[in-house]
Amino acid sequence: MGKIIIVLLLALLAAFLWRQWAVQHRAGYIGRYPYERFLDKRLAARRPELTTEQRAQVFAALIDYFQICRMAGRRMVAMPSQAVDDAWHEFILFTRHYDTFCRQAFGRFLHHTPAEAMSSPTQASDGIKRAWRLACALEKINPKAPERLPRLFALDAALGLAGGFVYHLDCMAARNGGADGGYCASHIGCGGGGSGCGGDSGSADGSGCGGGCGGGGD
Repeated sequence: MGKIIIVLLLALLAAFLWRQWAVQHRAGYIGRYPYERFLDKRLAARRPELTTEQRAQVFAALIDYFQICRMAGRRMVAMPSQAVDDAWHEFILFTRHYDTFCRQAFGRFLHHTPAEAMSSPTQASDGIKRAWRLACALEKINPKAPERLPRLFALDAALGLAGGFVYHLDCMAARNGGADGGYCASHIGCGGGGSGCGGDSGSADGSGCGGGCGGGGD
């Protein structure tokens, strides 16, 4: 009986260590992948108004998005940036490279869905709320009292992207300052003391996050 218990404990330990290795391996793979080698020219053609430095910011944010997809497992994470969505779309066109990337990064194929803003300036879908919580977790931002926007939510405005999604931490201050349009980050579920966290933890291992990245089932 004692031997059986020892074997079971060793099996559990091995499974735990393998899981930790897999998490680290996938995170490192996403971070090291040579996106610019494949995508820079295509993104430049798609968005000729962006400089080399600005395209590099887009690829950095694409890494952020893939990392939060990894963190979320098969749960739905919306794409909050049009610029990053453009880069993701170009990546998918390299079908074999993208398929290999997905298998290494997520253990499955990550399907694309279009970029998604809030349904109104103060109403966010579950996918956007999850993207907010995980993006905040990735950058160690308090989602309930953020001092800045996560990169994925700040990028389009920083680039001045035509057709991009603009988020404000403080909508009242933005409006008083003459800003037109945009979305209220303070109303994305947990931001600015809003409600609707839905039990998601935003933890790095993806536990407790609620619904698939970009619709992401197999």
